[in-house]
Amino acid sequence: MSWLFFSIATALLWGTAELFYKKGAQPNEKYSHLKICVWVGVVMGAHAIFTLLTQNINYNPINIIQYLPVSLFYIISMAFSYFGMRFLEESISDPIENTAGVICVLLFALFMGDEFSWLTWVAVGVIGIGVVGVSYLENHGETTRKKNYGKVLAVVAFIMPFLYALLDAFGTFLDDAFFLIEDVANSPLVDVTEDTIEAVANTSYELTFALFALGLFIFMKAKKVKFGSVPKHKDKILAAVFETAGQFTYVYALGGVDAVAAPILSSVCMVSLLLSRIVLKEKLSWKTYAFIAVVIIGILLLALSEEL
Repeated sequence: MSWLFFSIATALLWGTAELFYKKGAQPNEKYSHLKICVWVGVVMGAHAIFTLLTQNINYNPINIIQYLPVSLFYIISMAFSYFGMRFLEESISDPIENTAGVICVLLFALFMGDEFSWLTWVAVGVIGIGVVGVSYLENHGETTRKKNYGKVLAVVAFIMPFLYALLDAFGTFLDDAFFLIEDVANSPLVDVTEDTIEAVANTSYELTFALFALGLFIFMKAKKVKFGSVPKHKDKILAAVFETAGQFTYVYALGGVDAVAAPILSSVCMVSLLLSRIVLKEKLSWKTYAFIAVVIIGILLLALSEEL
């Protein structure tokens, strides 16, 4: 039953990471979202080096380039997410970001001709209702965001989690359809086996994120942005650590009973919602919470339907 422990641990770790992402994404700190990217790149880069030193995965550096399309989708989506967190309540942004699974289902149905169960389409419909409800309330006076940040910035911030969901879904689609395939001989990744393909892909992603972080650091130094001392970035660093730790436990969680593990892994937004209410003291209208609950129910139904 260790997979159950790792499933719960993954949900808790990623939910906690979302909390620290939000704490680190300060609205009055212009480049806080880019600084988060830098720290995530540092931690992921360190984990990639640790993997290369401790695991015999026969890594070929050319895979950084081979895997670049997927890495860019994931990295850019996260950058958009961090920007949105500066101005959005975590209670709103995280459930919307978790609708990436819906978009991924639609991509497989549209481009790969995959067929899905009736429960999958019910889940898609439920999530759609919830997202439309949250969007309606967001744009009809249920928040003070427009008053606080201006109409343009409020709208741009609200779009960010949707962009995250879209880009993350495309990254997952490319991953599952073309890269992490059962017939590894046809994968674009080089020098991989069935046992190493996922580790090679993840290492390529982490090294790309590290290079991306280096580029952002150089950019901010050129702009004479004050980066500050390490202790000032504790929330950003903790977010990166919890994110990477969740990736580690996620691998072991996948070894369990999918019909049970999948809903647990998809409950990250519930952990995030609870922590944002308790720790960050976020408080939304009951209508908004009701539609967020609809989104979460749909996400859980989607996770369950894909594994039954």
